Amino acid sequence: MRVVRNVAEMRALASERRRRGQAIGFVPTMGCLHEGHLSLVRLAGTRAPWVVVSIFVNPTQFGLGEDFEIYPRDLDRDCQLLEAEECDLAFAPTIPEMYTEGHRTSVSVGELSEKLCGRSRPGHFDGVTTVVLKLFNIIQPDVAVFGEKDAQQLVIIRRMVEDLNLAVEIVGAPTVRDPDGLAVSSRNRDLSPEAREHATCLFRALRRGEELFKAGERQADRMIGEMRLIVDAKPAVETDYVSVVDPVTLEDLDTIRGEALVAIAARVGGTRLIDNVRLSIGE
Repeated sequence: MRVVRNVAEMRALASERRRRGQAIGFVPTMGCLHEGHLSLVRLAGTRAPWVVVSIFVNPTQFGLGEDFEIYPRDLDRDCQLLEAEECDLAFAPTIPEMYTEGHRTSVSVGELSEKLCGRSRPGHFDGVTTVVLKLFNIIQPDVAVFGEKDAQQLVIIRRMVEDLNLAVEIVGAPTVRDPDGLAVSSRNRDLSPEAREHATCLFRALRRGEELFKAGERQADRMIGEMRLIVDAKPAVETDYVSVVDPVTLEDLDTIRGEALVAIAARVGGTRLIDNVRLSIGE
């Protein structure tokens, strides 16, 4: 597996692949790879013969007081994991490569970026869309794979791609969970054993929402109330939101009439975690 650290080399290699008529699959990550990331790599490999994974801790998506400085970084380990998955190339640029001196431009997807996680993380999704667009422009992928665990991010990236007429197919990949139900995340390593046990209440709350939906409940406030009872039973869990929203517009729903995204975010022992499930009438 090849490791590339600068933009010019990455762009040249991708251009050569395109000249050969070889489709490019792409998985953007911030490193600290886990089974969730690797599942995205495998899916990308089924959609394109040449797979690129970016490893870049993007400073513009971290707010004041967030964990940019201590976010886990282990490029050697990440590359070993990718090589075992037969990934073709790891693109691991430096910050000066991605944000040259005098950088001023950013990308915003408007009100979608201000809902759910955007309420407590202002500017976060502008940082995400900016770096993803930059990576798309450098790598020119035919298909890019994102995890459904980061549901709001996936909605926003799809909106950006459609609005800007980008020639890349966006594929969502199912959330990978540990046996206790906790969604796999790089931040899980920050949880103490006790905090991890508390964190499982997020998935149990989502499962309760699913159970109510399957039993015929369609009123969002009733579902949210039942889910909050589960989360609030853990004093160590500080809830950011429990929401039932439209899966495309992210607008809060009063009544579910078609599809819905049930999303939850909370801090557990100081570590911010998110999770979600999708609901659909007729499934």
